[in-house]
Amino acid sequence: MPKLKTNRAAAKRFRRTASGGFKRNQGYRRHILTKKSTKRKRQLRSPSLVDKTNVAMVNRLLPYA
Repeated sequence: MPKLKTNRAAAKRFRRTASGGFKRNQGYRRHILTKKSTKRKRQLRSPSLVDKTNVAMVNRLLPYA
């Protein structure tokens, strides 16, 4: 059986947590930041978890994570 390839785009975006889920960063923080409130920008800094419906897909993209 050959080795599986890791999807490099996914490897840069997701990190596995100790419980088997995946952390991801949130979008909407790249540009046009002047009209966004400080509270909104601060909350976008914290990583969120990948939804449980998508965990299986991310597992396939990152077989060795």
